[in-house]
Amino acid sequence: MVSAGAILPLTLQQVSVRRRGKRLLGPVTWELQGAGISIVVGPNGSGKTTLLRVLHGIERISEGQIGWAVDLEQARRAQSFVFQAPIMMRRNVRDCIAYPLILRGMRRAAARAAAEDWAQRVGLGAALARPAMVLSGGEKQKLALARALVTEPQVLFLDEPCANLDGRATQEIEAILHDAAAAGTRVVMSTHDLGQARRLASEVIFLHDGMLLEATAAADFFAAPGSAQAAAFLRGDLVL
Repeated sequence: MVSAGAILPLTLQQVSVRRRGKRLLGPVTWELQGAGISIVVGPNGSGKTTLLRVLHGIERISEGQIGWAVDLEQARRAQSFVFQAPIMMRRNVRDCIAYPLILRGMRRAAARAAAEDWAQRVGLGAALARPAMVLSGGEKQKLALARALVTEPQVLFLDEPCANLDGRATQEIEAILHDAAAAGTRVVMSTHDLGQARRLASEVIFLHDGMLLEATAAADFFAAPGSAQAAAFLRGDLVL
């Protein structure tokens, strides 16, 4: 478990990402701090996934600076990332969830006990012995969340975790995220679903063409977006 001091704020100064000469993101200057759930929205290709990967430290930046309140190794151990299509290990549900704890040096029995607790929390208590590879899409996403949260991260990043799920599975995932945020985990998540953004967000981050145009309280964003692009996006218009 993470016993380090607070890793936030995370500060970006003029951060850009370029690949094969094409600008994917930036320059972005922004600071992640406080508590709650930040929802990243924007048209397809606006840079949502790239921003999340930059924040988590798995995307190489081309320019600028990014830094946590603590050293990088300490920050890495205090955060988790859930991908849109989670990677399933060739293990059962219990051992998949326990794996990050074992990597951190926890005894196998204690790690499995913690995994069983988290499986119950996310609704996989009856599936502990099932191979992860045979789970449904919603069950795989629950497993990925449990695996990410079992280490009690201070910050959790998620890249459209409900993109391919039905309404019931989406509702269950959102409940887990609400509980995680209430317990003190800082959540940063992208979504293409504005309804989901309205339900979850305390803060909205709006991207367009790789640029961060707005980072504001959710109520303010939905009531009075501060850019023409965000207003068009909320109306459902094409954002050019």
